Amino acid sequence: MIRSRQLCLILAGFLALCLPPAAWAGAPTEQLKAHIDQVIKILEDPELKVDGKVKERRSAVRRVANGIFDFSETAKRSLARHWQGRTDKEREEFVSLFADLLERSYISKIELYGGERIQYAAERIDGDVATVSTKIVTKHGTEIPVDYRMLRRGDRWLVYDFSVEGVSLISNYRTQFNKIIQTSSYGELVKKMRTKQEEFLFEEDTKTKGSAKKQP
Repeated sequence: MIRSRQLCLILAGFLALCLPPAAWAGAPTEQLKAHIDQVIKILEDPELKVDGKVKERRSAVRRVANGIFDFSETAKRSLARHWQGRTDKEREEFVSLFADLLERSYISKIELYGGERIQYAAERIDGDVATVSTKIVTKHGTEIPVDYRMLRRGDRWLVYDFSVEGVSLISNYRTQFNKIIQTSSYGELVKKMRTKQEEFLFEEDTKTKGSAKKQP
C-alpha cells in the first residue's frame, strides 16, 4: 500500500509536468484529460522505453512540461514569506533552479509508470482558479485521490499544485524550504538545491554512458 501511494505521488507529479500545450480551449478537466491521454501515449511508446533513449525521452518531456506547468507560481508559493525578501535576480534564479529540480525529480521516475488508470471525479472553478479531482487506479484496484490545482492564464489552465490524499506538493516544499532557511539561510537552501541538481545530472549522465556501453 505504501509503495502504491508513493508511485501515485510520482505519477501525479509526472503527469502534471508532462501535459503538452495542445487543446487549450475548454474546461480545466477537458484540458487536463486531453493532455494526460497524450502523455500516457508517450509513456507507453516502446521506442522511448529503452535505456538508450533516456536523454531523448526526458528532453521531450521537459519541452512539454514548460508549456503547461506554472513553475513561477509554484516556486513563489513554495518559498512563501521568504519570497518577499528576494531580489528580482534571486527570484529569477530560484524559479529556474526550482523548475529544473522539479522536472528532473519526476522525470527520473518515468520508468515506474505501469498502466495505472486515471478517473476524473469532479471540477470546481472559482474565478481564475480551478481544482480538478481525480483518482489514480492501480493495477490492484487501489484508488488514490489526486487533486490538481490550476490557474487560468488567458485561454489556458496551468497546473501550479497537486495533492495526493490531501498532501500538496507546495505544502511539502514550503515546509522543507522554511526549515532550511530558518535553521541556516536562504543561501544555504540554494546551495543544497544546486547540489541536488548536480546529483541528477550525474545520474542521467551515468545512465546514458551505461546504455552506450551495452550497444553492440
